[in-house]
Order: sequence, then structure tokens, then C-alpha cells
Amino acid sequence: MQAQNYKNHARIVPLYHGGLTLLLVVSLVFSIWNMYRAYEHHSGRLVAAVLLMFCIAFLLIEWYARAFAIAAQDRAIRAEENLRHFVLTGKLLDSRLSKQQVIALRFAEDTEFILLAERAAKENMNSKDIKMAIVNWKADHHRA
Repeated sequence: MQAQNYKNHARIVPLYHGGLTLLLVVSLVFSIWNMYRAYEHHSGRLVAAVLLMFCIAFLLIEWYARAFAIAAQDRAIRAEENLRHFVLTGKLLDSRLSKQQVIALRFAEDTEFILLAERAAKENMNSKDIKMAIVNWKADHHRA
């Protein structure tokens, strides 16, 4: 497996992010077109409306299925990193750190994690800056 770093750490699932999204958007466009044609011909409006509602519902399902999985994983990451900080220092993470900052810190090896966590809280670094400041990248291949 390729070594993970800032440039390649984002998780993209081609069939989900590209294929399914494209399929649903195309379906939505055609269902809107079908609805327009049904009203133009004064026929099949109920079927067209149901198809449009299904397309919208499936787009919402796609969006929220991903959003809910990421939210649950973000909570787990925050707990894991809080525990890691406690094991290394005997203290919980600084309460000034935002969820996004803690999530970015997960990529730091233990040797730089503590100092980077302190710096991130003190300087209010954004997640991109935290990730770019990491010298020894700790890969996370289990992200949803």
C-alpha cells in the first residue's frame, strides 16, 4: 500500500463519489424533464411526480448515509485521540481544540503529536495547516 501523506490522504470511493452521484443527478435531471413533459401533455403527472420524489429521496439518502457515517467516525476519532493524548501525557486534550483540529492531529506520530496539539490550540491552527505541519505521517487507512 502506498505511503499516506497530505497529498493522498483523502478517501475517495470512485463508485460512490462519482458513479452513484452521477447516476442520481442524471436521474434527477431526467425526472424533472419527465415532469415538465407530463404537465405539457396533461398526462402521467402522478407517475412523474412520484419519480421526482424518489430521485430527491435517493439523493438525500446518499448524502445523509455518508454524513452520518462520517459524524460517527469523527466522534470515535476524537475519543481515540483524547485517549492517546491521555496515555502520552496524563492529561486530556486541550478543550480549545475543535473537532476538525483533533481529526487532523490523528495523522501525527506520537513523537510530534503532543507538541503539535499544544501548538494547534495555542495558534488556533486550521486542519489543513495541522496536516501540513506533520513531519512523520501516521497513516489512517480505516476512514469511512
